[in-house]
Amino acid sequence: MNKTVVIDIVGLSASVIGEHTPFLQKYIAEHHLHNIEPLLPAVTTSVQSTYVTGKFPSQNGIVGNGWYDREDCEVKFWKQSNKLVQGEKIWDQAKKADPKFTCSTMFWWYNMYSSADFSVTPRPNYLADGRKTPDCYSHPAELRDVLQEKLGVFPLFQFWGPGANIKSTQWIADASMLTDDLHDPTLTLIYLPHLDYCLQKFGPDFSKISKELNEIDDVIKQLVEFYEKKNAKIILLSEYGISPVNNPIHLNRLFRENDLLAIRVERGLELLDPGASKAFVVADHQIAHVYINDPSVTEKVKELLKTVPGIELVLDRKAQTEYHIDHARSGDLVLMADANSWFTYYFWRDDALAPDYARCVDIHKKPGYDPVEMFMSSKLRAGYKLMRKKAGFRYVMDVIPLDATLIKGSHGRVNVATEYCPVLITEKQLGKERITPTLIQDIIKAHLGF
Repeated sequence: MNKTVVIDIVGLSASVIGEHTPFLQKYIAEHHLHNIEPLLPAVTTSVQSTYVTGKFPSQNGIVGNGWYDREDCEVKFWKQSNKLVQGEKIWDQAKKADPKFTCSTMFWWYNMYSSADFSVTPRPNYLADGRKTPDCYSHPAELRDVLQEKLGVFPLFQFWGPGANIKSTQWIADASMLTDDLHDPTLTLIYLPHLDYCLQKFGPDFSKISKELNEIDDVIKQLVEFYEKKNAKIILLSEYGISPVNNPIHLNRLFRENDLLAIRVERGLELLDPGASKAFVVADHQIAHVYINDPSVTEKVKELLKTVPGIELVLDRKAQTEYHIDHARSGDLVLMADANSWFTYYFWRDDALAPDYARCVDIHKKPGYDPVEMFMSSKLRAGYKLMRKKAGFRYVMDVIPLDATLIKGSHGRVNVATEYCPVLITEKQLGKERITPTLIQDIIKAHLGF
């Protein structure tokens, strides 16, 4: 098979390719750029799972970055087991065609316990005293030790949160190249998250994101030149584009006002109790899953949603089939925001009663996605917390603001303008105006040669 690399440049769309990405602009001029039809939902885990299985979320089961587990009665976000992804992956198909085939998955999601030969993914250490320390997980386990010995500890706090910057993306690129030198995999899948940060914070505002565009352009250049020397087939693509938004929608607050939400008060702070709620919302960028525990309120919920500005689609079970998101994990209703809107997970009405995790980077405890984690409420407060950390005292890094209007870019919806579509850049002209996301697997196979 042909040696092939797939470089996933998160948030890349035609809207941000230009003078601030000189290498990419030159590379596209010598290759072919295609638009990919946005998936519903156009979010990382769903799109990546569709790319590697060739199946829509209705079949692969990844209906978002998180969903409500109806048996555990818990909202679970950013889980990592590859067993959650239903359907045969491209590396399993390739191994059947060629027993010598090997695959490296570098920071693509659901990277733990897969059948890929080499994999690395973020995995902090959670210590008994409450600390979270940077680290990563790899297969084989010793690959983690080799990479961190050569490159330093994976910069977790630059991968997500208010400190997110190019360091994490550069580490992933360096780790990918080092893994390739060590093991020479046939197929390598690389995830570069850098544009996700600035585009969600500021939208496609070049006055604020030009530096970040230059930085990701340089990392792409490093990887392309490295793999060209290895005579690899190169695919550049993205999962979604990020478009401007200005309207956060707080559906859980609406549900609470209408006696649908169950709230517990612990230590004087409020917590959402999904299992005890009649209905609640799991927010995920511009998509939201509505889970209804009490069927008698179904019509009430539907009528409520009709009153909310900014909701473009309300999909019941039957309508979900048209958008390929009809799966047991999906909400009883799936919502899509309009072009200017996105959904928050917020359920409290008084910021003084918000749960302690609301002001922290805490992606596993929050019952929904929170892009505001990329902002910091006070650098002075953060500095004080770091001083406590260095002095060996217990601390809570509660520095995240509770202002959803800070967010200026989002994604997740379909029916987006062409300039915000995800892109595919290949050496071949594919002859289609827009590529269906389920065809990406076949395109990778064609580059591999099977």
